[in-house]
This record gives sequence, structure tokens and C-alpha cells, in this order.
Amino acid sequence: MSDLTDAEMRELETHARDIRITIIEMLAEAKSGHLAGPLGMSDIFAALYFHILRHDPKSPAWEERDRLFLSNGHICPVLYAALAHAGYFSIEECKTLRKFKSRLQGHPERDMLPGLESTSGPLGSGLSQAAGYAYAAKMDGREFRVFCATSDGEHEEGNTWEGIMFAGKYRLNNLTVIMDRNNIQIDGATEDVMPLEPLADKYRAFNWHVIEVDGHNMRQFVAACDEARSIKEKPTVVIAYTTPGKGVPVIEGDYRWHGAPPGKGPADKVPLERQKEAFLAAVRDGEAV
Repeated sequence: MSDLTDAEMRELETHARDIRITIIEMLAEAKSGHLAGPLGMSDIFAALYFHILRHDPKSPAWEERDRLFLSNGHICPVLYAALAHAGYFSIEECKTLRKFKSRLQGHPERDMLPGLESTSGPLGSGLSQAAGYAYAAKMDGREFRVFCATSDGEHEEGNTWEGIMFAGKYRLNNLTVIMDRNNIQIDGATEDVMPLEPLADKYRAFNWHVIEVDGHNMRQFVAACDEARSIKEKPTVVIAYTTPGKGVPVIEGDYRWHGAPPGKGPADKVPLERQKEAFLAAVRDGEAV
């Protein structure tokens, strides 16, 4: 995979913007759900679904597709939006998020939608699932790669570290973990709730290749995934430093927006009735809120 051209970069930036717009619209319609994390991961998911992953929306069960496991299932709005924009289902269906009988539940259910590889809900289990899948793929001599998106907060869960140890022991070079290092969780800053650093050194101690990137620099992220493919003796973790709420400056970095949708979040900076349109304007037009 070669470096991104300027045209490819502009296309990915457009996809990331469109994904953010859809996230805001679907959460405002649902009146519940997580906003900060999905906005923060929009650049990464745009790069994944429009440049990095081998996949086919017209053939979701293609056997040689790359697999993406979403461990931090609460950020599923960004996954749903990316899948919809990639052509797995209609963008209009995104507005059914969290509604009764919708295929787009508050945490993904594998059999509900094309393009989903796992059911996720309890934090901390996704990396172990992905590691087991990658191990089975190596046993079967398969060529596809397994990706796993994780949050930093779920690294407080013991099961996560069991998966990390397992993948390191079996040298799962077909596994790439993408950690959303946004430094927040529902109760505040990760380093206040349960300090996680030094995360990079911890992964290295368990026999992982570690790459650290700016999670909003898609050139860096694409290059990191290319590098991961070249590592033959161990799994790779890409620690992506992101800003929660990215694209809406007034909420960026504010942990209070971890689990609040537009129209039901903190009203100290933007009145409730103005939040949806103000946030959309910030993303669509770059207008300050």
C-alpha cells in the first residue's frame, strides 16, 4: 500500500466529515448514545473503510475480507456511519439508532447488520475475541488480517491483558490493535480514574510491536497500518492519540460528552435546543460554536 496522494487525502477527509455529520444526526434522533468517542475516531474509521481494509460491501461474507472487531462497542455510531457510507446499508437507516426493532442497537449485534464481525457490549472482551480469531486464521493458513479497535479505558479490564499476553505468546503478526487513546472515560480522565501509563512499554513487555500516531493524521495512521503488515514476528498495536469530540471545538476533550447526545448534553456552553444544529455547523462548515 503506497503513501496517500493529495487527492486520496482530500477524499478521506470528506468521508471523515460525512461520518461525523451522520453521527451527530443519528444521535440527535436517538436522543441517547455516545458522542465524544465516535467523533474522535471518525478519521480512523474513514481511513479503515475507504483505504486500509480489504472488504466488499456487495459481498459482506467474502472469505478473504479483513476482519474488524469493535471492542469498545459503545462507540458503534462511528462504525455504523462508516459502514453506511461505505455502502453496506442506507445512510437513512442510521437514524433508527437505538430504536425498538432497529438493526442498529446501542451496542453492535453481529447477526443484525452486514459488515459486523462481533457482538460487543461488556468492555474488555474484544481484544481476546480478536486474538482468538487471528490465532484460528493462522492455524488455517488464511491471508486476511484481523483488526481490533479498543478504548484506553477498557485497558483497566483484566481480560484485555489476557488477550494481550495470548497474542504476544503466539506471535500473532496478523493482528493489529488500534487503541483510541483519548484519555477520558465516563467518570473523568483515565489517569485520574485508574492510571494506565506507560501503555507503550507495557505492550512491548508482552512482545508487541508498538506504533504511536496522531489519530487525526490519516497519513500517519495509514503508514502505521502498512508498517504493521510488514512485522512478521509479533502483533502490532497502534496507539492513536485522539481528541474526544473532534470536529466540534466546544465539546472537544470534555469527558461529560462521553455518553451524551446532542440536545441532552451539558448546556453550559450551548443551549440544549441549539446543540444539534450548532454541532452540525461546526463539522460541515467549520463554524465556531
